[in-house]
Amino acid sequence: MDSLSFDLATTPLRELNQFLHHEAKTGQVKQVTVLNPDGAHNIAVGLDCPVEVEVHGHAGYYAGGMNKTGTVTILGSAGTGVAENMMSGRVHVKGFASNSAGASAHGGLLVIDGDAGLRCGISLKGGDVVVGGSVGSFSAFMAQAGRMVICGDAGDALGDSLYEAVLYVRGSIKSLGADAQVEPMGETDLATVADLLSQAGMNHDPAEFKRIASRRELYHWNADANQEY
Repeated sequence: MDSLSFDLATTPLRELNQFLHHEAKTGQVKQVTVLNPDGAHNIAVGLDCPVEVEVHGHAGYYAGGMNKTGTVTILGSAGTGVAENMMSGRVHVKGFASNSAGASAHGGLLVIDGDAGLRCGISLKGGDVVVGGSVGSFSAFMAQAGRMVICGDAGDALGDSLYEAVLYVRGSIKSLGADAQVEPMGETDLATVADLLSQAGMNHDPAEFKRIASRRELYHWNADANQEY
């Protein structure tokens, strides 16, 4: 049996997640289809095997959170914290994502076809995020490592207190956060954006993007520098 379906209109979510945490690890089922999710929270959280999960509808909070090697596709929109603390694998939201998408992701790829809400990529720790639309305010706040590609616009305070993560924005930026700055795009940046767009299935010219990185002035507190946070 290569595939299996769970209809959340008749099957408890706990039964789905228990299957994904235990039986799916045997590798006998390669693909799991989730029907009638109706905004349920914690769908396909904590995957630890290379199973493919396809959610036919909208997901609630923390869908695909703590993902490791799994592939989660949401054929709808996702609530707060989609792909939160992802370690590896791929989470793809075909619609829109709410606040804190990809928060603290250590690895893997999060793709959002539409817009993302506030704090997208907050405290990013090494994952990659590609957003086909725009992102809300305070996105990439305290992002420590990883890359974000934003094909639309960015809200206020983009990259506030940014560390070593690098952001690429195609549209306008309402404002940059503390210690973030626009830098020239190099050949490596162009190749990076092209590769991430290709992985996300999006087609834009990498030369249209701006690079945002840290000025590295907030790494150490300097009482004489009149620093602002």
